[in-house]
Amino acid sequence: MENPEPRTQNRLGVLDDRATVERLDAEGTLGRIEALPEQCAQAWGRASGLELPSDYATAERLVVLGMGGSAIAGDILRSLAAIAGRKPVSVVRGYDLPPYVDQRTLAVACSHSGGTEETLSAFQQALAAGARTVALTTGGRLGELAQERGVPVLRYQYAGEARSALGHQLMTLLVLGERSGLLEGQDAAVAEAVALMREQRGAIGFATPAERNVAKQLAGRLHGRLPVVIGAGVLAEAAHRWKTQLNENSKSWAFYEELPELDHNTIVGFPMPKEVVGRLHAVFLRHPALHPRVLLHYEAISEELTRAGIAYERVAAQGESPLAQVLTAIYVGDFVSYYLALLNGVAPSPVEAIERLKARLAGG
Repeated sequence: MENPEPRTQNRLGVLDDRATVERLDAEGTLGRIEALPEQCAQAWGRASGLELPSDYATAERLVVLGMGGSAIAGDILRSLAAIAGRKPVSVVRGYDLPPYVDQRTLAVACSHSGGTEETLSAFQQALAAGARTVALTTGGRLGELAQERGVPVLRYQYAGEARSALGHQLMTLLVLGERSGLLEGQDAAVAEAVALMREQRGAIGFATPAERNVAKQLAGRLHGRLPVVIGAGVLAEAAHRWKTQLNENSKSWAFYEELPELDHNTIVGFPMPKEVVGRLHAVFLRHPALHPRVLLHYEAISEELTRAGIAYERVAAQGESPLAQVLTAIYVGDFVSYYLALLNGVAPSPVEAIERLKARLAGG
């Protein structure tokens, strides 16, 4: 069932309608998605000039503290480090730090708003543990607390959602990875990723009509379905990003899975419950550079999906460097999530459920 025909082709007309964008996207999410290549290029240039205390380079591990859209960049850094890093990277999503965070740890607190309560809690624990700390934020309480404690504050200015600031956060973390001796120089990889995303924009941006726009077509096939995005290696984090963008932009349930782990558990559950199977739509994120045995898993799982009657298709990542591969896969997902929001008739920017939850927590 790879690349199934759109169930309602004429539905895609709204994805070429500028009036629909103006009605549903008053906050300008489309412009922020389209500008990701420029955001990455500018953020890389800005972050390349940062200076850190000399002892930060001797840290034995790096830990990113963050939640939601502010943690995705840490996930990508962790996946890149797993390929070519010299030191371990972990991501803490929560209030408490693991006990291995100590004076030999470089802890980066990443909060777009600077007010994320889980990240503030973890950051204060990192300070108490004597970790070498950095704050990455637009300001807020995190910026204030870091300044009070004499901790380097890496500020960026960005009027948009945390999830739209991926370039600012990721490029800064890549530079921190270089400065801490975690990664080799990333200049060539960043340049490749930016160039490829600019090419993609010409093919999948809003100006390209649905009849020639694979991202709009894929959004049409996902409309009314439950998306399950599948990736392996560095593309597992791209699949994770797809899932969260579909949640927040499209206001839709979505899940992600990682190969080869999926083949040791999830595969057994494909046939049930029958009422759900017919509503599922799997999306494979794939690149030829993945482990050859993992590529065999992609083929095997395709056969099992067909046997279970589940629609699926493949989205190809681009590039030679792992950074380019993950960012090009993410860029397609960002556009798909936006187009699905338009098909769902919802505004992509607001996240009212999250705001209600924050208000509830603030009230005790």
